Amino acid sequence: MASPRPDRDPTRPVYVISVAAGIVSAHPRTLRIYEDEGLLCPARTPSNIRLYSENDIRRILWIRHLTRERGVNLAGIRILFELEERLGARILEALYAEGTGDAESTYRPHVQAEPPATTDPTPLDRSTADR
Repeated sequence: MASPRPDRDPTRPVYVISVAAGIVSAHPRTLRIYEDEGLLCPARTPSNIRLYSENDIRRILWIRHLTRERGVNLAGIRILFELEERLGARILEALYAEGTGDAESTYRPHVQAEPPATTDPTPLDRSTADR
């Protein structure tokens, strides 16, 4: 996907379902399933037509990456999205970077919070780990 232009509002719903599905290379029914599962909430016109924003497209790409590349089912994705929103952490960005080996990932989740400060974990005591 091309990077959005600076003068565009990524929250503005502009894509009908067929265009959004074409952008992410998915069937429109797949987008309806994501909505039924609570993973997406596209805007609606007065005549009830779904409209997707750049942020929705980015979210769909996350869902497809997690299902195809990471083997996460839709229920698991819902939990990851909920955790990310609750904690304000970049869980999905870390998963993407871990999966691709790219520490400076260009993928950004819908939540833009600073990553939590981490400390070094206590080393595992090998004498008790093998029991």
